[in-house]
Amino acid sequence: MAVDLTGVSVFLAVAEARSFRAAAEHLGVTRSAVSQAIRRLEDRLGVALVQRTTRSVSLTEAGAQLHQRMAPAIGEIGAALDATADRDSAPSGLLRLAVSSIAERFIAGPLLAGFVDAHPAVQIDVTVTDEEFDIVAEGYDAGVRLGEVIAQDMIAIPVSGEQRQTAVAAPSYIARFGVPAHPSELVRHRCIGWRAAPHTAPYRWEFGEDGREFDVAVDPQITTNDMGLMIRTACAGGGITFGMEETFRPLVSSGQLVPLLQMFFPPFPGFFLYFPNRRNLAPKLRALIEHVRWRGTTP
Repeated sequence: MAVDLTGVSVFLAVAEARSFRAAAEHLGVTRSAVSQAIRRLEDRLGVALVQRTTRSVSLTEAGAQLHQRMAPAIGEIGAALDATADRDSAPSGLLRLAVSSIAERFIAGPLLAGFVDAHPAVQIDVTVTDEEFDIVAEGYDAGVRLGEVIAQDMIAIPVSGEQRQTAVAAPSYIARFGVPAHPSELVRHRCIGWRAAPHTAPYRWEFGEDGREFDVAVDPQITTNDMGLMIRTACAGGGITFGMEETFRPLVSSGQLVPLLQMFFPPFPGFFLYFPNRRNLAPKLRALIEHVRWRGTTP
């Protein structure tokens, strides 16, 4: 079967935007042209790919399967063409990154500011998210996450040194309720917890003791997906909260928060910039990799 490249590009745009209007704007064509291209592709394949209503656009099961299989391949083609066209040119274009909300070193500012200063023709679009998904299928150039959750088929470059988690509380909370001597005592304290999404369970706090790892399912009195809210509430004496030591370091240094249970937090590998294993990297991504290798692990 001959490949309908126009239909394929239109289908991918609709699948990623979930909107005929947004896909048309992205491709620079009319909504009618998008609709006709999708219809021709569906007729050619003999199966419906897109479910359209007056309010929404979604993929059928066949459409979702097609998108899942095609997106990585199209990404490889795009990367190869970019590398061929821009091999000797300065890095430029849009660089899309999916970054964990707790990757403090990466999202704090200086690393990205230094990169765009060195490469002014590159635009960076950073999505801060803790959802786990296929960055290739979703159209991202790279991601930043803890090394332990990165797929083995990805290339990973360190963005930070080893990390530690910690529990912290404000002096005012400690004055009222004391400090836990062991993680198991946290269930009797007011805790401020984190969850990834509204319908997921709060994150279980992780510890280590005598070479053994264990976790505690605290029952948070306050739960949120926003680290900023957790920190502000803890500083106000609202309870004990938990996260990356690096995130709390400025507040610990200023005395607003006090670290707790320090002997129960062993170090672990930190954050990595990860991307697909491609022979031909776009100059914009290659430039970021080189920048991270130079700056990523330095204070």
